[in-house]
Amino acid sequence: MKVSYNFEELLEESVRVHGHLCPGQVLGVRMAIYGLEKIGITDPRGADRKKIYLFVEIDRCATDALQSVTGCSLGKRTMRFMDYGKMAATFVNLETGKAVRVVAREEARQKAKEYFPEIENKYKCQLEAYRIMPDEELFYHQDVKVEIPPEDMPGRPLRRVQCVSCGEYIQDMREVMKDGKILCRACSDGGGYYKIEDMSRSK
Repeated sequence: MKVSYNFEELLEESVRVHGHLCPGQVLGVRMAIYGLEKIGITDPRGADRKKIYLFVEIDRCATDALQSVTGCSLGKRTMRFMDYGKMAATFVNLETGKAVRVVAREEARQKAKEYFPEIENKYKCQLEAYRIMPDEELFYHQDVKVEIPPEDMPGRPLRRVQCVSCGEYIQDMREVMKDGKILCRACSDGGGYYKIEDMSRSK
């Protein structure tokens, strides 16, 4: 199924959201269209907006493009970030259960030079080449099976509990049971990604 989108319009909107034009934006828009086509989604920001779920594996420019085109986001709980450091994303059709993982081909970086050998700047060369390279030269895809637990789905939190250590509330079943006590993940690990320097400003 072909997704009839205007690539240039989608790219323009993605650049507006992201802040600048770069190869990652072009690649991300192309990847989004490719993935949507593979799972049979034709109107992700309209009629199909409740049917799509997206896993992204990298926190780079392409992720903003994927969000812009698909309409998926962390805030809507329709996007999950998997910190794999790979230029890849998995598109899920929640209605049919079809899921496809799309991966950007590493060799596309070098192949871009074949399209525009006169452009010496490699980033500008990639930017222009990614616009016109065939899908099969940019990506490969894998049909996959994805289990999305109820607590990761959009909608109201299934549970909201209080950490007995810090007193803060935890949503979406992210708590940890330790020695029979409910703890947030930061407290259960002996400290989170942050270190509190001024207790007088807390609580």
